[in-house]
Amino acid sequence: MAFTNEQLERYSRHILLKEVGVKGQKKLQNGKVLAIGAGGLGASVALYLAAAGIGTIGIADADVVDLSNLQRQVIHATRDIGKPKVESAKESMQAINPEVQVNTYFTYVNASNIADLIAGYDFILDCTDNFQAKFLINDACVLAKKPFSHAGIIRFKGQLITYVPSGPSQREGAGPCYRCAFKEPPPPDAVPTCRQAGIIGAMAGVIGSLQALEAVKYFIGAGQLLTGQLLTYDALTMEFRKIKLPRRASCAVCGTSPTILKPFDYAPLVCDLKTEGGHDA
Repeated sequence: MAFTNEQLERYSRHILLKEVGVKGQKKLQNGKVLAIGAGGLGASVALYLAAAGIGTIGIADADVVDLSNLQRQVIHATRDIGKPKVESAKESMQAINPEVQVNTYFTYVNASNIADLIAGYDFILDCTDNFQAKFLINDACVLAKKPFSHAGIIRFKGQLITYVPSGPSQREGAGPCYRCAFKEPPPPDAVPTCRQAGIIGAMAGVIGSLQALEAVKYFIGAGQLLTGQLLTYDALTMEFRKIKLPRRASCAVCGTSPTILKPFDYAPLVCDLKTEGGHDA
């Protein structure tokens, strides 16, 4: 189906790019992306994916908007306090682009439901704020052969990895998974959460936007994805750094003799400031 005149105008700055064009924009329109977490990272991810014209966007989170979120979670507004984040996010996304289909999942993502949640999507975005969720998403995506982008933020720092499974139906460039780089979650209290350590608000925008870019590049087939590389960013020094990550043959989920054959939940951590209700940063 051809684009309407309104669509051609809406996406004109994309279509002008030789890396995108009409064909690339059609690929974005046919794309399906799931963001797990509607907080700091998820806020920027969701807004930019909607603006880009990703046809179907899912967003999963079990939390409601509170006042402390608004310093960085720019998809929500003061009027949304007390509202489920997924509903607030949907309203903002469709205000930007009413053409996109937004599927909301007001639920805590765990081992019992993650396989069903990711099944209908082409690309998964880990926008969570705790290691237990990050390992769960990694394992589920590896087992289901789903490409995904991991991101983490704290204080003035952020990081990003993209995983693409191998196989004839996938783009070239399959690399190590999150568990190849970080074998297990750290011990309790070894690494503080954003609620414990703080975070500069704009950091969520920087790293979340990069996650959205990884998804867009995946669909249009342009540039290089962050497969096999950990991208780190320090806002205080304004330095980006790429660290090469080898695939680990002994990895428990993507190695030569995997021992993780289905997703499982690690014991949840309880934050000292507030009980975790969602998955957001």
